[in-house]
Amino acid sequence: MTATTLLFRDDAYATSCEARVLGTTPEGGVVLDRTVFYAQGGGQPGDAGMLVKAEGERMEITNTVYAADRSQVAHLIGPEAASRLMEGETVTVQLDWPRRLKRMRIHTALHLLSVVLPYPVTGGAIGDGDGRLDFDIPDAGLDKDEITEKLNALIAKDAPVTERWITDEELDANPGLVKTMAVKPPRGSGRVRLVEIEGIDLQPCGGTHVRRTAEIGTVAITAIEKKGKQNRRVRLSLAD
Repeated sequence: MTATTLLFRDDAYATSCEARVLGTTPEGGVVLDRTVFYAQGGGQPGDAGMLVKAEGERMEITNTVYAADRSQVAHLIGPEAASRLMEGETVTVQLDWPRRLKRMRIHTALHLLSVVLPYPVTGGAIGDGDGRLDFDIPDAGLDKDEITEKLNALIAKDAPVTERWITDEELDANPGLVKTMAVKPPRGSGRVRLVEIEGIDLQPCGGTHVRRTAEIGTVAITAIEKKGKQNRRVRLSLAD
């Protein structure tokens, strides 16, 4: 079975690409041989946008998910629209770029938040301009203004954000790289993708990120919620 090539892993700023239809799913998803769309997972929503047929017909992609075979990505356009696509035909997919960029900024900001609050991460979610991380913290005493100040100081460093790969064995030898307790790095291919914020952070991640921390812009901690005896949910949002 042909796997979907994930172009966003090499260039998160690519907004469109041509692709070949491999098939459809019962839910109205179109499986393509390549895509710039991120498939829902790891707390990051799937991308939305448009699928454009060769003759110009436009179909709205409402979400992007993994197909039953996790090596393939399905772009959800609905069963009726999907029925009008033929296996092997060439289409163009176009990202809702403003939405994706907000998610990239938030995702990178959450990596920095895990540096400001160096506690085990029990959960997280990325929205369109906001996000949150849940931390295993025995004694809270967290201050929104203090965390906001430290977070924006890291952002202002304008540190480069890059990706590289290590083997599963290298990750096993360095378990401290994994900060999340609930979500584990994807395995199965024999290698794991690391996202590095130069001089600040290094952790496994399959999501999309900005190229430099200054692109995040100013953020604010909007809420700190108690979700259990040792669980604190910290919410942040983009100031713009």
